[in-house]
Amino acid sequence: MKLTVNLGKNSYPIHIENYILRKAGDIIAETFSGKRIMIVSDDNVYPLYGDIIEKNLCSSYECHHLILPHGEATKSFRSLPEIYSAMLKAKISRSDAVIALGGGVIGDLAGFAAASFLRGVKFIQIPTSLLAQVDSSVGGKVAVDLPEGKNLVGAFYQPSVVLIDPFVLSTLNKRYINDGMGEVIKYGCIRDNELFLTLEKHGSFDSLRDQLETIIKRCVDIKRVIVEHDEFDTGERMLLNFGHTLGHTIEQYFQYGRESHGEAVAIGMYQISLLAQMKGLTQKGVAARILDVLETYGLPSECNLPMNALTEAIRLDKKNLGGHLNIVLLHDIGDSYVHPTSIDFFERYNDLII
Repeated sequence: MKLTVNLGKNSYPIHIENYILRKAGDIIAETFSGKRIMIVSDDNVYPLYGDIIEKNLCSSYECHHLILPHGEATKSFRSLPEIYSAMLKAKISRSDAVIALGGGVIGDLAGFAAASFLRGVKFIQIPTSLLAQVDSSVGGKVAVDLPEGKNLVGAFYQPSVVLIDPFVLSTLNKRYINDGMGEVIKYGCIRDNELFLTLEKHGSFDSLRDQLETIIKRCVDIKRVIVEHDEFDTGERMLLNFGHTLGHTIEQYFQYGRESHGEAVAIGMYQISLLAQMKGLTQKGVAARILDVLETYGLPSECNLPMNALTEAIRLDKKNLGGHLNIVLLHDIGDSYVHPTSIDFFERYNDLII
């Protein structure tokens, strides 16, 4: 199946199909006519899929690759000189391309390198984690982390094409399937009650497998529509941050070494909904439904920290503008909205253990 993100001159196709990696060369050739390709991957993913991609591309392109350590710590400024050096050594020009082959860390990092190298070279996303397939590979957000917070340095840089192969998820371990389900649940919460009901009805990820292509497509399509309406994250696109204000700060607090992104977002979705219910901003019962579905898919709902341990990082959040903080809440499942507030929203509950 094929979707198109319609952004004028920045439009691009998204292909979702089992075993699509075997056709990567033909599909990439539809949108890219350059000479050289640099594949950026990590030491978990490249041994599994690097050869398949390179063999598929080498008849049409001069291929090079760079393998980085896996994990969130790689998504930092320390990794950029190594990527730039590899691109220079490979003689990558502005008519060439970078492929991000991996999960969200590689997609964000390689995308930021592509956006900044020579003021921009073409960029292709081949996401291999569930989280990246349903969320981070689409929409053009690329970034690196700072010690003070996640994604604090970045750009909007749309890919030329996205190739999503649900079959590769068969090699993911259970924790990172659960991690991706955090973002799938988010899409049900913010825009699709039917998707949320489907997740409630099934008792495990295994029972969802026969619907996986459809579920990925639904999540991607929700994001596609939102990005088309708000490419640069000034309005409707903020809805995609449901659970992220608390989630990012939890990740940072533990220096990206305890909760994964999807796990932290899961905690954020539940805890922000509890707070919103206390304030009468979310319908009663919503947090309980979120809790039930998080438990179904092996995701946490608490991190056992007092709120005041997180509020300083929230002050640095990109959504905290001039003292005004935009947070995403739910009226009900499938019905989200942006709530303008301030850091006081959280500071009133500084002693609360979340």
